[in-house]
Amino acid sequence: MSGKFELYTDKAGEYRFRLKAANGEVIAVSEGYKAKASALNGIESVRKNAADSPVVEIEK
Repeated sequence: MSGKFELYTDKAGEYRFRLKAANGEVIAVSEGYKAKASALNGIESVRKNAADSPVVEIEK
């Protein structure tokens, strides 16, 4: 099984999504969205933009 996005409503009634790894561990959580369509757009943005993103180490 691969990872998955879970779409849900929080206690404030806002839509959020979380990305879970194949082992069930949560690896990312979104901000709250007023509209379900906005949360779905957020998921699509992560799918499009994160796949080939470089890893950048920030040093102090």
